[in-house]
Amino acid sequence: MPELSPNVLLDDLMFPEGPRWHEDRLWFSDMHAHEVVAVDMAGVRETIVDVPNQPSGLGWLPDGRLLVVSMTDRKLMRQDPNGLVEAGDLSGLAAFHCNDMVVDSLGRAYVGNFGSDIFTGAEAKPTNVVMVTPQGEVRSVADDLEFPNGTVITPDGGTMIVAETRGRRLTAFDIESGGSLSGRRVWAELDVPPDGICLDAEGCIWVAAPGNPGGFVRVAEGGEVRQRIDLTERGGFACMLGGPDRRTLFMLEAFASNPDRIRGAGNGRIRTVRVDVPGAGWP
Repeated sequence: MPELSPNVLLDDLMFPEGPRWHEDRLWFSDMHAHEVVAVDMAGVRETIVDVPNQPSGLGWLPDGRLLVVSMTDRKLMRQDPNGLVEAGDLSGLAAFHCNDMVVDSLGRAYVGNFGSDIFTGAEAKPTNVVMVTPQGEVRSVADDLEFPNGTVITPDGGTMIVAETRGRRLTAFDIESGGSLSGRRVWAELDVPPDGICLDAEGCIWVAAPGNPGGFVRVAEGGEVRQRIDLTERGGFACMLGGPDRRTLFMLEAFASNPDRIRGAGNGRIRTVRVDVPGAGWP
């Protein structure tokens, strides 16, 4: 397979996460800078909104309003004309900080959480995925997951695949008409701990691997690795297929994820590379 040659898009970030391609720009959370940012293909960036309790997963309601996971207070926020307002309180269901999210075509948000404090060496605990409806209903829809992280939904809206970071696997569910999840199954066992993920038109998933160093791997259902991009110093924390034809792979990388080890802007960067197969589904 041909070697891929990435280009730097932004290199002055704290810790980029949650990338989404939306309205001709890449939107992402610079988590430890406490801001949501949008950047175009030329590298021109705009701060969209500040999130005091650390932003993570991003998505949009059908009417175009932005949804943002607020991590440390475990809430889903919505950007209304007058600023951020609470769209759902997950603190009674999420065991620890909330993180990545996918929003389906009906505006239902599926949010994962750490399960326990990953930065202090606390005992790993199974946890859940929480769904928030556009009306503000909050309920757990899947449990016994080992750090549910990056999540995608297939183009037909019928299947959700979630990265279990501590489980080193991708796990699939059927999405029922009311938004509940059923039919749990292993989609792929992995040789890396998966973080952010994105889906392509051939049904393969690009997986960001934190590691030290880490990388990005393109995986088929069942676990076959089709492509791999290795990093030399940083970890891979999230990825997104976007650009005008959705054939640009945005790779979000960082030296460290633990806030105690981040020494300011320059810890994180975003690079791009052209791939053959375009993105598909949600996000």
